[in-house]
Amino acid sequence: MKQLIECVPNFSEGRNPEIIKQITDEVEKVEGVKLLDVDPGFSTNRTVVTFVGSPADVVEAAFRVIRKAQEVIDMRFHHGDHPRFGATDVCPLVPVSNISMEETAEYARQLAKRVGEELQIPVYCYEHSAFTEERQNLANCRRGEYEGLKEKITSDHWKPDFGPHTFNESVAKSGASAIGARDFLIAVNFNLNTTSTRRANAIAFDVREKGRPQREGDPISGKIVKDADGNSVMIPGTLKGTKAIGWFIKEYGVAQVSMNITNTRQTPLHVAFEEIVNKAAARGIRITGTEIVGLVPKSALIDAAHYFLQKQQRSLGIDEKELMKIAVKSMGLDDLKPFHPEEKVIEYLLEKDNCADRLVDMTCAGFANETASESPAPGGGSISAYMGALGAALGTMVANLSSHKPGWDSRWKEFSDVAVKGQQLKEELIRLVDEDTNAFNLIMSAFGLPKGNDEEKAARKQAIQEATKFATEVPFKTVQRSFDVFEICETMIEKGNPNSITDAAVGVLCAEAAVTGAYLNVKINATSLDDKAFAQDIVAKAHDYVLKANAIKQRLLSHVESVI
Repeated sequence: MKQLIECVPNFSEGRNPEIIKQITDEVEKVEGVKLLDVDPGFSTNRTVVTFVGSPADVVEAAFRVIRKAQEVIDMRFHHGDHPRFGATDVCPLVPVSNISMEETAEYARQLAKRVGEELQIPVYCYEHSAFTEERQNLANCRRGEYEGLKEKITSDHWKPDFGPHTFNESVAKSGASAIGARDFLIAVNFNLNTTSTRRANAIAFDVREKGRPQREGDPISGKIVKDADGNSVMIPGTLKGTKAIGWFIKEYGVAQVSMNITNTRQTPLHVAFEEIVNKAAARGIRITGTEIVGLVPKSALIDAAHYFLQKQQRSLGIDEKELMKIAVKSMGLDDLKPFHPEEKVIEYLLEKDNCADRLVDMTCAGFANETASESPAPGGGSISAYMGALGAALGTMVANLSSHKPGWDSRWKEFSDVAVKGQQLKEELIRLVDEDTNAFNLIMSAFGLPKGNDEEKAARKQAIQEATKFATEVPFKTVQRSFDVFEICETMIEKGNPNSITDAAVGVLCAEAAVTGAYLNVKINATSLDDKAFAQDIVAKAHDYVLKANAIKQRLLSHVESVI
């Protein structure tokens, strides 16, 4: 399977769109790399860029943007609210799929070496690619910022890992860079209803893992307590895996707590939000909203939506788009500017290129018209999957209605759990709508392969068999998932809102039709397989589902008839 890594370089320019575009254009020149996001900040005078691709291609794109930033940014004239020490201030690589952190760290070191040697930029390797424990922390590498760089790179202790350790004209212009490998990081700013940087910093110190220095007497002006080695004694903050500072953003006219969540398992986004809300309230300050810098993983917003729905004792089994709305409104992600999940959620951006001409994106009328056309696909397999999805949707609807039924408040979680299962089944079956048509198209493509000689004929025959086997397995998945819909509908017929019992019954009819229809597709495709043992086995299993589905349908419909 294809390896993917993400690169999230931060450039010390957030005000000049022409310069920013010159940098991002370099990404788009590299094949195999997709530019996902460009997020400039005026007050910070900083732009966060996100792109993804195969490791070698991403490293090449990263080198090119660092080279372009060196050319178009002069650090001698840079000023902004964010800590920085170079034109390309930081350049982290993040493992996305099918690649380990160790492999990603090695790619980061390769990039750092090339930048140091070919571009003559001082480079510090940080996080998982660091060569020493002290340099794992980005804050240590960047301490002193650009203004302290001359003294830093010429010292023995802070000599760069790669590149020059003399402060020449080239280094004066480019500054230094930190290049590393890290886990996915959420960069987030919490907006406060105050202009006080001091108060924003106080809240940041309350929550960040590092905490604040312990002082004697007055907690603000008292003498900092030192340990036996002369180091400051710290009072830890409340949130593990976080770094935070407070600042005033002139662009918006508000103070913010700016946070990097470096370990989202220890501190999910919604947990950080709630803790900031509580610490701010203790100081008489209110959070007006939240600003995501760069991209955010879908799970962070889904988990947040589930958290806030649970607080309201509302069903979690709602559509993903609705979950996104809950997350956006609960944390005020659209406080300062519109928040569009399709532009800010990394999975949606990665999926965008693969969503062209999907059947499931059509209108109901469009899907019906496409089915009715002379094109052989979509056919019975896709329609079966769609019927299964409709059955799951009806069962889920009844679960959600039951969860919110007046007088049944104490049972909200019971029905919410059913609705969540129903949503999962619906999404799986919707995916199978297109997968079934894609499987048919693979067979057609295999039949179109050349057959001019024996070698080509053999390759063509193998491709046809592989495609046919896949086209047999896909409707079998539809059989299995559609059969699972019965459990949702049966539970709602027996325990759900009695006013919606016939809706759940129609869900049963959809599920039975989906199982039977998908079985017929399994059977007809299996007849073309040379592997007769596999064909007989999968057809027999699918037929067993049909027999059980028919029996369940008869039993449940009889029960519904007796009730109504």
